[in-house]
Amino acid sequence: MFAALGRFVVRRPWWVILGWVVVAAAVISLAPKLTSSSDEASFLPDNYESIKASDIQEAKFPAQQNVGAVIVFQRSDGERLTLADQADVARVSKDLAGKDIAQVEAVVPGKPSPNGLVQTSMVAMPKLTDPSDTSQQDAVKTLRSDLQQDVKGTDLKAGVTGSAATALDEADASERAGLLVGVGTIVIIIVLLLVIFRSPIIALLPVVLIGLISPLATGLIASANKAFDMKADSSIQELLTVVLFGVGTDYILFLLFRYREALRGGEDAKSAMVHAVERVGEAITSAAGAVIVAFAALALSTLGMLKSMGPALAIAVFVTLCAGLTLVPAVVSLLGTKVFWPSKSWQREPQGTGFARLGGAIGRRPAVWALVSGLVMAVLALGALGYKANFDLATSSLPKTKESMVALKDLERGFPAGTTDPTSVYLESTADRPLTPAQAAEFHRSLSRVDGVGTVGAATLSKDGTAAAYSVILDDPPASEGAMATVKDDLRPAAHADAPDGTRAQVGGITAVYVDINKAVDRDYSVVFPVAAICIMVILGLLLRSLVAPWYLMLSVALGFGATLGATSFLFTRIGSQPGLMFMLPVIMYLFVVALGTDYNILMVSRLREEAREGRTPHEAAGTAVRHSGPTIASAGVILAGTFATLMLAGNSTLSQMGFALSFGIVIAAFVMAMVFTPALTALIGHAAWWPGHGDRSPKGE
Repeated sequence: MFAALGRFVVRRPWWVILGWVVVAAAVISLAPKLTSSSDEASFLPDNYESIKASDIQEAKFPAQQNVGAVIVFQRSDGERLTLADQADVARVSKDLAGKDIAQVEAVVPGKPSPNGLVQTSMVAMPKLTDPSDTSQQDAVKTLRSDLQQDVKGTDLKAGVTGSAATALDEADASERAGLLVGVGTIVIIIVLLLVIFRSPIIALLPVVLIGLISPLATGLIASANKAFDMKADSSIQELLTVVLFGVGTDYILFLLFRYREALRGGEDAKSAMVHAVERVGEAITSAAGAVIVAFAALALSTLGMLKSMGPALAIAVFVTLCAGLTLVPAVVSLLGTKVFWPSKSWQREPQGTGFARLGGAIGRRPAVWALVSGLVMAVLALGALGYKANFDLATSSLPKTKESMVALKDLERGFPAGTTDPTSVYLESTADRPLTPAQAAEFHRSLSRVDGVGTVGAATLSKDGTAAAYSVILDDPPASEGAMATVKDDLRPAAHADAPDGTRAQVGGITAVYVDINKAVDRDYSVVFPVAAICIMVILGLLLRSLVAPWYLMLSVALGFGATLGATSFLFTRIGSQPGLMFMLPVIMYLFVVALGTDYNILMVSRLREEAREGRTPHEAAGTAVRHSGPTIASAGVILAGTFATLMLAGNSTLSQMGFALSFGIVIAAFVMAMVFTPALTALIGHAAWWPGHGDRSPKGE
């Protein structure tokens, strides 16, 4: 099949290229814009308590003001606020409220903090239903500008924090991150390909070709999101960039290395390309299939951000696979051997390379190499025992110099850290009878006694009197481990237990959302991980016609995953000062390291099978496979790790964690797992690795 595809593409390259241009133009012109959301609550299904609480708020308290931002006032000299200062706070708040700033419903000054150092004004904004709506961020820009004008001539200094302000600062940081990641990815690919092939044409080839298919993939993803009403996570664009360029460059390398090998074997340029598509087509398709299945498994997630991320990345990889099997061979077949210009190294087989020596060493002593490489991964995996999840993706990922972070720090001088995002508790009658004043008051007292609760606002009754709302300010920051523990272990159990007869309580707010996300992620890990692993094993079994090889290949990938998580946990939480790793990181790591790491395993084991079919012993096959596939895997691994490492340029701790974890995982997958552990184990197991089939026997002898 792949030989026929290769012949078709090589004979009609211009038709193939024209087809890609036409399809890309059609999709790009018709597709909607790809939008994303950083609203965590929008990703949870309706059966979680925080969403039920939000539904009560919308049904019973439609006029309840949503705190979109918090203005933090303090004296410039850091002393206690005077009566004149408090009057200035009231005047500034009234002035801002009277300017009719879009999305600003009210600016309500509060009382000074108990220690007199800080005073706040709550900025009420409507609850947004469209995740792509940035109008509240625009309102914060205006507020910040007008606020600085209003405090001139006073002894006050002020800053704006809260959810809308944090979203604005996060958007500014993400815009810079996207630019850095895009530029960094392209520069790394060009530089590394120049070093590997010493050809400017090959160095630019992935950039040009993937630059063509990138808008096509984005358009297909946006269309799928609109068709199936999916929401994209705010980090999807950066991930798409590194996936398209990283994976796309991998597939181009797989093809070019085999093309060069065929040329060195004496074939003409067109026959060599047909040979390359025939020999690596199955490996590339199987590798892409493993990646697509792993990403698609995220559709089983209950968490919307993962459910939408998986299909999006699966679409990107599918488009990349199609380009790797058709567009890339078409372009290279037109260029012929000129693609390697000005280098002449494609004409001769290098002798005595490091990969030949490594392959020979593995072939002679596979047990030693399997043991050492396995121990390296196992020792690194021990660090995973210290893994802690962090749900504060906004504040933990922003530079501390951003205004929302500075103002939050100032607020904590006088108020509980939870002031920026109070937790909402709703008491609702189950019999449609109005709540009695005694019920509302007793429930207020029970909430006030909960450990970790700073203050509880007075009950606000709904119009029909059947529900009461309580604003609860926690002692800890809303997304912190302490706040989440308070909601999960203390506030929710107390609210449920102390709800008077004939009523029920629901706890909502951003901290409750994080608690529910944690619960959803734990459930998703128990479903997505096994499903993805089983699907990848099925693909490996079909490719290799073996029931044995998939097991130890997945064992090697599991060790690689553990080593990556352990090293990342140790670096960021033990050596660094991070409170934990991004809560989505393990599932993203699992899918990238498992799926993309399987790419390299598939390439290596396919070559092992090919060499065995040539009549070589298991030990000889291991040595020869490492010699020929080692340069491909090493080059692809370095480039893919480099593209993921560009995420660390963003100046964002969340993307830095993701960048390090994925690049380190790819290095482990390429240089330890695929290049050493897999061929060494295959050599040790020998013919039994292909049981019950005879994948290592020549087709002529079967």
